[in-house]
Amino acid sequence: MVEEIVERSPGVFAPQWRLTSIGIAVAISLFAFEGLAVATAMPSAVRELRGLAFFGWAYSAFLVMNLVGLGAAGQWCDRVGPRKPPLTGIAVFTVGLLVAGTAVNMALFVLGRGAQGIGVGLASTAVFKIVATAYPSELRPRALAIISAAYVVPALVGPILSGTITAHAGWRWVFLGLVPLALACAGALLPALRTSDAPGSAPAGGFRKPLFALLAGGGVVALQSGGNAVVAGRTPLAVLLLGVGLLALVAGLRELLPRGATRLRRGVPAVIAVRGLLAGAFYAVESVVPLTLATLHGFGTAAAGLPLLAGSIGWWVGAQAQGRITRMTRSSLLRWGLIALACCFVGMAALCLEGAPGWPVYLLWIVGGLGMGVCVPTTGVLVLEQSAEGETGANSSALQISDVTAAGLGTSGAGLLVGATETGHLGFGVGMGVLGLVATAVCAATAMGASRTAPARESAAAG
Repeated sequence: MVEEIVERSPGVFAPQWRLTSIGIAVAISLFAFEGLAVATAMPSAVRELRGLAFFGWAYSAFLVMNLVGLGAAGQWCDRVGPRKPPLTGIAVFTVGLLVAGTAVNMALFVLGRGAQGIGVGLASTAVFKIVATAYPSELRPRALAIISAAYVVPALVGPILSGTITAHAGWRWVFLGLVPLALACAGALLPALRTSDAPGSAPAGGFRKPLFALLAGGGVVALQSGGNAVVAGRTPLAVLLLGVGLLALVAGLRELLPRGATRLRRGVPAVIAVRGLLAGAFYAVESVVPLTLATLHGFGTAAAGLPLLAGSIGWWVGAQAQGRITRMTRSSLLRWGLIALACCFVGMAALCLEGAPGWPVYLLWIVGGLGMGVCVPTTGVLVLEQSAEGETGANSSALQISDVTAAGLGTSGAGLLVGATETGHLGFGVGMGVLGLVATAVCAATAMGASRTAPARESAAAG
């Protein structure tokens, strides 16, 4: 029988770690708010800038350049320590806010979004390095829980606040209004950077990783465009884009992810692969929840969006719980989180059956959020625990690259299914049910292989 106890040692907000924890929370909250707010501001921005045809580029630029930032940050953190990368990232992010907020055409707006992506990539990898160096190992689960918790408040108030700002002050202030907060964020992180380790001994990586990250990001965008071409019936273009995109993605990820990730090789490679699989499944299903409820169950806009709010609360609860469970192995925690996700997704598939009620979605999405709240920090802890000296930054970078890439592919796949239902090739309920079952299968299969994420010594002890 597995025993769970609450950790009695000083928490992450004890005096010696308080400023560091606050700095991490402020930084992640800022990035989370920007990511949520931009969706509300985008329609007004593209109308004013007359850039509707380039609407998708604002998102693609952020995705691609975020991967570039992640690719650059890993070895940089390992080589110089976690001091310069986050401050550089926040500076680039701030420049991106200024460029987007003052843009006079869509090209400048897209450029600003790209700069924001680089900044977030640089700073978010550095946050993992700070967690690895500023906190003792027993507090790292709680420190990583701060990152998950920092997404909750922006998820609750971000869309409403950004919508209010857009309506009363204009879309530009959604970006410009964050500039003072970005500067405050840099100030809040300074105490954490003072307590972090000195420069490391990792070799200089040059531009190799960022270039391969750019290649992988371009592959994701090409695959997204190829999917759209399939739905539009433009077969030759679809074949070209899908082929080129797949080749670019595979070539990029071979350089960015550790060897053995595709085979779930024990240790860090398996953890990084699992993170990608669960992220792809979760974000694919999440992206169609409001549409599914509105289409199949007649929910209004507010009611259809409430499950995502419930999921955010479940995520927070799961993140806090995993940080306090001390007598269960991390791989076991990960398995239970994946089981929770599988239960959520099979329930979502059942809601797509004719005559099924829609109200269980609120409970299901709390369970799904709980699963993600357990899994996401746990994968971070597993990577930090198993990273050799001088590899923490690179492995943390790979973990986030896996997450971001899989999330982009998952939402694109879900969008492709939605598009197929619009053309009449597939019933909407059938399409969304298939998506739920595929996500269930991914999480169930991954749960069966969760033991491969454990260190060799832990696996031997369990055996």
